[in-house]
Amino acid sequence: MSRLRIFSDQAPDTPEFTSHDGDEIARELAKIGVHFERWQASQPVAAGATPEQVMAAYRADIDRISAERGFTTVDVISIAPDNPKKDELRGKFLDEHYHNEDEVRFFVDGSGLFTLHVGEKVYEIECVKNDLIAVPDGTTHWFDMGPEPRFVAIRFFQQPDGWIGHFTGTDIAQRFPRYDVPSGR
Repeated sequence: MSRLRIFSDQAPDTPEFTSHDGDEIARELAKIGVHFERWQASQPVAAGATPEQVMAAYRADIDRISAERGFTTVDVISIAPDNPKKDELRGKFLDEHYHNEDEVRFFVDGSGLFTLHVGEKVYEIECVKNDLIAVPDGTTHWFDMGPEPRFVAIRFFQQPDGWIGHFTGTDIAQRFPRYDVPSGR
């Protein structure tokens, strides 16, 4: 289930706001320029589906969001707990950073934790199957896929190097909880 928790950036143990309601999550995130919506596949997506099959199941939404936001490249990434590089992949974006273009991800399956640092607030968004999140360029954040990552996501890009993280050098991400994926996901 999707979840949004909002903290003061000085109080990582005490959320000021928590919601699992998709509409409420979208409203709260819209206040800071982040877009959140839910999609449904137009056809079944079986385990082990190819990237082409995954994209075909969401083609109408992919085309809509690409046209709205000027995306030129769309791909599918899949990470499983048995990936030999899972620790390296997890560590890649655990520190606070930003990108020079919007970071837009749609979760076909599995989950991940986006944590945004905006002003004096920290917005922790657990994205799960059917969630799309669009984090505006320049927004400082970090992403945690958990110690046993499992997700399939569609990624959208305007430029080939738009995904490159520019790290802030702060320690804020280490002060907030890491993603501990609930069992059964």
